[in-house]
Amino acid sequence: MNRIKLVAFDLDGTIADTLPLCIKAFRMAVQPYISQTLSEDDIIKTFGLNEEGMIRKMIKNEYWKQALQDFYPIYMKLHRFMCPQPFQGIRELIIQLRQNNLIVALITGKGAKSCEITLQQLGMNSYFDRIITGNAERNIKHEALNELLNVYHLSPAEIVYVGDTVSDIIQCRMMNVVCLSAAWCVTNSIQEELGKCNPGKVFNSIEKISEYLLNISNEY
Repeated sequence: MNRIKLVAFDLDGTIADTLPLCIKAFRMAVQPYISQTLSEDDIIKTFGLNEEGMIRKMIKNEYWKQALQDFYPIYMKLHRFMCPQPFQGIRELIIQLRQNNLIVALITGKGAKSCEITLQQLGMNSYFDRIITGNAERNIKHEALNELLNVYHLSPAEIVYVGDTVSDIIQCRMMNVVCLSAAWCVTNSIQEELGKCNPGKVFNSIEKISEYLLNISNEY
């Protein structure tokens, strides 16, 4: 096995427990512009797109632009008390990886503006060597992985991606990249689903994935 040279992280649900915050902020921004009641499932179905894409899925008329404009201050305000800090141990893991001379990247479905708000709130603006944000039309994580391969002249065996969803596993497989499933903030049913899709690569604590990553990053 090649030595791992780059670790890329997802953001929502992997770096911090931002999913409840995202759902509440989207509901508050979108609900005034639509007639039907917006459910949590309605919002979750749009995940994978950036905030513009998510809102345009829910608002089919020109009011999506106003809802998007409303979203950012709502998201910023809620962030301060709903998710003020990242998961315990994640900062220390990233610092250790970088001290071991690994490249650390962030690949998120979030748009650039909401990603910036989150990293600012978490105090993690300077933690990543490269940040790739989402697209309004489709999930582009496999394209982002390909970008990392090209920019850093790496093979797929030299990269791992840490994410918390089945779609992350699928996107990684499209590029022959190993996905490590972050299951420290998921329901039991999702953890079981991750285990079926990604056997042997599911981690229910940051402590366990830290041990794994620091071991494989030192293998030759």
